[in-house]
Amino acid sequence: MKRKQHILVIRFSALGDVVMVVPVVYSLAMQYPDVRITVLSKPIARPLFDDLAPNVSFMEADLKGEYHGVKGLNSLYRRLAAKQFTHVADLHNVLRSGYLRLRFNIGRFRVEHINKHRSARRHLVGHKKPAKQPLPTSFDNYLEVFAKLGFPIHQPSFTSIFPPEGGNLNLLPAIIGPKRSWEQWIGIAPFAAHPGKVYPPEKMEQVVRQLAQRYPKARFFLFGRGPQEEQYFDQWAKVLPQCVSASTHLETMHQELILMSHLDVMVSMDSANMHLASLTATPVVSVWGATHPNAGFLGWKQSPANAVGVDLECRPCSIFGQKPCKRGDYACLNGISPEMIVDKVTRILTPNNSD
Repeated sequence: MKRKQHILVIRFSALGDVVMVVPVVYSLAMQYPDVRITVLSKPIARPLFDDLAPNVSFMEADLKGEYHGVKGLNSLYRRLAAKQFTHVADLHNVLRSGYLRLRFNIGRFRVEHINKHRSARRHLVGHKKPAKQPLPTSFDNYLEVFAKLGFPIHQPSFTSIFPPEGGNLNLLPAIIGPKRSWEQWIGIAPFAAHPGKVYPPEKMEQVVRQLAQRYPKARFFLFGRGPQEEQYFDQWAKVLPQCVSASTHLETMHQELILMSHLDVMVSMDSANMHLASLTATPVVSVWGATHPNAGFLGWKQSPANAVGVDLECRPCSIFGQKPCKRGDYACLNGISPEMIVDKVTRILTPNNSD
């Protein structure tokens, strides 16, 4: 009897990268309903996949704890091999996933890995050519892996992790909802992991103030956790009563996704929140500093017209935004005026907008 096809999908890394796997895995599951799919990732990613599709399951692995080092990876491989996968899709392609891939190859599994187009990335940030051609998106790279495995995905079908009406607001604290018909709900996610991707908070406060003046019935939900977020969010909420620190009141990622599904627009950096909002079919005004959408990390089905950035000879200087600014002034971020962001939001909130 032929063994049932079962695909192992490996993707660790930052949350935003894992989030970008969701639309592709969903589309794969819908197009191949008889194929089992198991996603292997960090524990934090479980809410993204647990209820994604009937033939999708999730395995968590802590590579910094239980499965640390070569000994840990060998232990993880034995655990995985017992699941009798028929195909392995390495969507990460780093040393640790490469080691697992090596073990699977020795075991004669069908294995493919992502092409990160490293040479093209170096050209994009190297400023050797005047033309900055867009790289394949992460979604394209993921799709290519499954095509090589023998599972081509024609016209990815993912729209949102929720039905068209959005997630259930009754599952959120009373301070959040309900949403009234005359209100605009605007999300603000002003921080990111690296300074090269963070719009100056003082300028983001001006964005919120201008939007509050333009939309006096709007409510602003602030997303992000950490000391920096707490400092600014508390400050903004004191002077702007329309502001609610969403992450303070919401306990889980699933709750944050529910709220995002009811936003009219999200303003976010090039960060995980851009990708999370994209999973709920919410339009995102994304702010790009040292990084650039041409690197292939724009959110799922987000319009490039809603991305905000300034043209500089030195930009992009980084694919992931972790490099220090060579100029020392982060002109790529400081050169973005609050009005540039406000105008993008306004275009999205304007009825019958043609964009």
